[in-house]
Amino acid sequence: MSRTLFVTTALPYANGSFHIGHIMEYIQADIWVRSMRMAGHTVHFVGADDVHGAPIMLKAEAEGITPEALVARYAAERPMYLNGFHIRFDHWHTTHSPENVELSGSIYQALKAAGFIESRTIEQFYDPIKGMFLPDRYIKGECPHCHAQDQYGDACEQCSTVYSPTELINPYSTITRATPVLRQSEHFFFKLSDPRCVEFLQDWTRGDNRQGNKRLQAEVLAKTREWLGSGDASDASMADWDISRDAPYFGIEIPDAPGKYFYVWLDAPVGYLASLKAYCNKAGLDFDALLAPDSPTEQVHFIGKDIVYFHALFWPAMLKFSGRKVPDALNVHGFITVSGEKMSKSRGTGISPLRYLEIGMNAEWLRYYIAAKLNSRVEDIDFNPDDFVARVNSDLVGKYVNIASRAANFISKHFDGEVRVHGDTAALAAHWQQAADQIRDLLEAREYGRAIRDIMAHADQINQAFDTAQPWVLAKGWADADEATRNQLQDVCSRALAGFKALSVMLTPILPALGDRVARELFGRPEGFAWQDAGQLPNRISPFKHLMQRVDPKQLDQLFEMPSGNTAIGAPAQEAQATLPGGAAIEPDITIDDFAKVDMRIARIVECKEVEGSDKLLQLTLDLGEGRLRNIFSGIKSAYKPEDLAGKLTVVVANLAPRKMRFGVSEGMVLSAAHADRKQEPGLYVLEPWPGAQPGMRIG
Repeated sequence: MSRTLFVTTALPYANGSFHIGHIMEYIQADIWVRSMRMAGHTVHFVGADDVHGAPIMLKAEAEGITPEALVARYAAERPMYLNGFHIRFDHWHTTHSPENVELSGSIYQALKAAGFIESRTIEQFYDPIKGMFLPDRYIKGECPHCHAQDQYGDACEQCSTVYSPTELINPYSTITRATPVLRQSEHFFFKLSDPRCVEFLQDWTRGDNRQGNKRLQAEVLAKTREWLGSGDASDASMADWDISRDAPYFGIEIPDAPGKYFYVWLDAPVGYLASLKAYCNKAGLDFDALLAPDSPTEQVHFIGKDIVYFHALFWPAMLKFSGRKVPDALNVHGFITVSGEKMSKSRGTGISPLRYLEIGMNAEWLRYYIAAKLNSRVEDIDFNPDDFVARVNSDLVGKYVNIASRAANFISKHFDGEVRVHGDTAALAAHWQQAADQIRDLLEAREYGRAIRDIMAHADQINQAFDTAQPWVLAKGWADADEATRNQLQDVCSRALAGFKALSVMLTPILPALGDRVARELFGRPEGFAWQDAGQLPNRISPFKHLMQRVDPKQLDQLFEMPSGNTAIGAPAQEAQATLPGGAAIEPDITIDDFAKVDMRIARIVECKEVEGSDKLLQLTLDLGEGRLRNIFSGIKSAYKPEDLAGKLTVVVANLAPRKMRFGVSEGMVLSAAHADRKQEPGLYVLEPWPGAQPGMRIG
């Protein structure tokens, strides 16, 4: 039976470029959507930029541009990522849109009418210099529990204690360094603790969707028990949700409260609906009918595990009590790491998707590798360069493509492209259709890794049968071969090609560009493959064309550039002279304007550790007073132990372009002094400011 599905991914926050975590999520959802469409279902797949909130407002202000201009800059990059990795959304929108203003306002008004919105006066930290109330992440101070310095206003990164900003010792604004003051303000709260809300969420989180499957994965359901408890409303520990922010704020103004704005996490998920509504207007679809509370449309969200709280509690409750359709499923995934190291957008670490494409790496290599690692559980996956090369070269080229490259040549050369199985064709067709149906079911269940293992097991069987039959022996002395030998060769190669076509159908959701090429160029199907094509045996093929290159390990070296030099300041590349200061001549004169281009800042070394696999580098985590931490690799291991540096102040070149290294991204340069000939005494010294200097202060 044909189904109608409304599918989204989490909305990327538009204050930076896409990272590999975004691409992983989009690939996961895109594979699922393509598979469902191949099964004949109608899928509306939409996305949008999440563009509101204080971080975007402040970043735009720091750059001297409007928030809209900042958002537009990142939006202009989007097609390179989505098209580059064959990710096919039906529509992409923005939360800064008329549709989102209208829908956010109507949902708020409906919740208010139903008694779920409450006004309260609260005390918040206010930056008297900036003239704005401070979000928790823009306040830092001393942890009230472990007394670690420079901790954020919501949780300590050292001891993991959660607290309110007012509990911090010696708090300060990360925007201006000013000491914040407490001020009162009226805020609006969504009453998540309302017994009606808790009762609904108890039922919704435990319930099944239209297909008889659980709405939530076991791990996600277990997480919701921490908030909802296991019984009735009295067992839950639900806090009401502050949904408003004070001006100045880049967002949607609350309809009946001038100067008050919806907190970004209220209007962001509404952006799913806004994007669908804009798409419906463009495509001539009835949005209200499509998402009526009792409509058969299935609403499915693909999200990361870090935003479960918003999607498993606030979002369904908002929809339910504003009279709207609630989600049918949350498909939650873990994070992606590189060689075991966690991705971090704020620190700029991870694989650059654009870099991957720019150096000519095949996007479908990455789609395949990510799919091979994914399953229906909430587990992190790891990108390991050596494993990546081995999987792609062995599976895709050595097993899958190898079938067609060998069998097709015999059919084209000796049988003029005619594919003909001599024997029970019905059994062979049924075998491949059954195999494809099993893969289709695995992909729908998001068991991608198992699906790929099964596909490659089929490829192994095809290759083994082909090798056992030794068609190259059958083709010897072809001019004198008898009819039985000719039939046997055609049968062997035709069975291999029937299997190759079936495997191509199975891989099409994962490798859409390659699947499309195989369908058009080899089997003459310009419309592409559907799942039922796996059991339809081919009768002709066109001459084989090269399908896929192997991964060159040197491409991985380009993706993870090796360090080429030292991050410390040293001498020019000339022979050191003992009679010159520090063993090197003074560089030519520069102007004050030249000097002003180098932005040197005081930084506190929050953490320092050795870099596995390097005999020169230390990895330093630094606080420059920006409201985030930086990662810098410095070639000072010969002079310092990590424990010598942790907690100390130093000087950093803050505006040096980030540099991709094998071990991660280095976001600046730690200044150090040494003789031009590093082998000479007295050694290497990291610059250490006079006591009293504060992180963020500029040198000059």
